Amino acid sequence: MTFPARRPRRLRTTPAMRRLTAELVLAPQQLILPAFVREGLTEPNPITSMPGVVQHTMDSLKAAAAQAVELGLGGIMLFGIPETRDATGSAGVDPAGILNLGIEAVRAEVGDELVIMSDVCLDEFTDHGHCGVLDAAGNVDNDATLEIYGRLAVAQANAGAHLVAPSGMMDGQVGVIRQALDEAGHQEVSILAYAAKYASAFYGPFREAVDSQLTGDRRTYQMDAANRREALIEVELDLAEGADMVMVKPAMSYLDVLADVAAMSPVPVSAYQISGEYAMIEAAAANGWIDRRAAIEESVLSIRRAGADTVLTYWAAEIGQWMKEGKS
Repeated sequence: MTFPARRPRRLRTTPAMRRLTAELVLAPQQLILPAFVREGLTEPNPITSMPGVVQHTMDSLKAAAAQAVELGLGGIMLFGIPETRDATGSAGVDPAGILNLGIEAVRAEVGDELVIMSDVCLDEFTDHGHCGVLDAAGNVDNDATLEIYGRLAVAQANAGAHLVAPSGMMDGQVGVIRQALDEAGHQEVSILAYAAKYASAFYGPFREAVDSQLTGDRRTYQMDAANRREALIEVELDLAEGADMVMVKPAMSYLDVLADVAAMSPVPVSAYQISGEYAMIEAAAANGWIDRRAAIEESVLSIRRAGADTVLTYWAAEIGQWMKEGKS
């Protein structure tokens, strides 16, 4: 059937018609809020390159988690920023370390009403800023790092995390963490694997968010931006090692990769709308160049449309509030 009998515009005639025929709908439970808790703060500390995002105190972190429950968000992803760092990231393993205390505080605040997720990586805790320990030549030692990842994951599970999220892109990390969790009696704790994580220029503001000490780059372990097929190899390996969920990161600049992963994955797929993607929209909106709310909603919808079941976004609470107001 061709024009004039076939007129696709008929299904766009009114807002009600567009709602009726929408192929996707955003819902609060599809959104995960990343949150930073910093040791030694007495009040929340604004992150200048990410307007509206803060480094939390323990109290403000608990308030953010409680708000996430009220809004019906799917989860909260926690990152910790310690006062003292060392070469092996020992503050991450310490039960009294800031991230583990943050997990405990959030679990005490919201219980099982929100999926509490935690970042399993060393970059926030090392004095060199890399995601793993270094060998004598200054290179990231994959296998020596794995043993620490196992201890990090167990410490976070002991603190109350429902789900741990290894983000370091070390080969074999999911299998080692699964074994460590099971041996520690945490068979019920899930693993969300950062399966396809790229070495991206868009991580810049995150460096400020976690007060990164990084010198150099992470291109020997994070994926190259030129590679698409390789992402499926990474996902397949993580699935074989026991990943319960997989992630593509970044999201907006890698929607092709996200679509590929979503098409083949038998487990839920997440995507992380990262700091630089957030900052670009905020900066353009602040200059009056784009409609802020429309751009936020469209950007998150694009990630869902590409195949993400859940989206980590710094706008999670704000979007959730818009949804709540729209239903009232």
